[in-house]
Amino acid sequence: MDSRGTLTDEVLEGFRKMFYSQEKNVLARNVCSRTDPFDAAQSSDILDEMQPVFNHKVEPEGKPMTDQRGTGLCWLFSGLNLMRLPFMKEYNLEEFEFSQAHLVFWHKIEASNTFLYNMVKTAQNKEPLDGRLMTFLLRKPISDGGFWHILANLVNKHGLMPKKNFSEYYNSSYTSKMNDVLGSMLRQYAKAIRDLVAKGGCDEDIDNLIQDQMSNIYRVVGICLGIPSETFTWSYYDKDKAFKSIGPVTPKEFYEKHVKPFFNVDDKVCLVSDPRPTFEFGKLFTMDYINDVVGAKNCIFNNQPVELLLDLTAKSIKEGEAVLSSCELSRKYSSWRHGMHLKT
Repeated sequence: MDSRGTLTDEVLEGFRKMFYSQEKNVLARNVCSRTDPFDAAQSSDILDEMQPVFNHKVEPEGKPMTDQRGTGLCWLFSGLNLMRLPFMKEYNLEEFEFSQAHLVFWHKIEASNTFLYNMVKTAQNKEPLDGRLMTFLLRKPISDGGFWHILANLVNKHGLMPKKNFSEYYNSSYTSKMNDVLGSMLRQYAKAIRDLVAKGGCDEDIDNLIQDQMSNIYRVVGICLGIPSETFTWSYYDKDKAFKSIGPVTPKEFYEKHVKPFFNVDDKVCLVSDPRPTFEFGKLFTMDYINDVVGAKNCIFNNQPVELLLDLTAKSIKEGEAVLSSCELSRKYSSWRHGMHLKT
């Protein structure tokens, strides 16, 4: 057996002695073993400079502050926050939230259905079960992740509801257990689909199988989240304490008549900055297996230099329109100060 690269006792003892030879390592261990190492590494002097005061500010501010809690639904929460600003201004509202749980429900339904039809596609393409693609798809059949286009597709198909008409429950705020159950079901269903395709099942047989599978998925999601009402009436007081009421309307009618005139999801584009040589700036690109709504628009990304993204973001804010952005900031973010400083 090749012993090259083995961590021998002598090598490990050398690491240990080197660690304890520097007092700063012991100090850092005492601190970081008791708290978040990123927070511990941030400069308090620099963090003290953080103030929520800006040269330009989008009005009105969205209130109340929203909280995605134990989910990975940042894209959904931030997207709905973006949409509520012009809506609140138009309807003269002090506070307002769209129902996140409403779209969480439909995202789980649509994403599950998309996964099952992806299993049909991969089976018909004879993708090997132990290949990279199938390993990737089966590792996490359903998750909370998403993009702007997925939110837009969900809104266009299923509409919007005020949060007062479909509230948060435990499983919409902490989705991991529900996702685990759905993931286990979807893996079992994937095998049944592959078996049927291998036997030469026709499209009708496959569609009928998936419809039966989706009825079980719908039941589980409905039990976990509740099922959004087909129609609702939204009653509210505006800033002038005047009573108003809209409805009964369907969620889709609510979006089409009362939100879309002030915020049309189809008017927005998704700019990204991917500097890899295989992705040219100034070009559009997409990816396979990332859309979560069968039959809806595909996710299209417009690749541009990061400098352009920063410039357009500043211009949008100066003109009073908020921007949805997604970036890696974990090392710059202070969880206990609830802010970010680029110098940290």
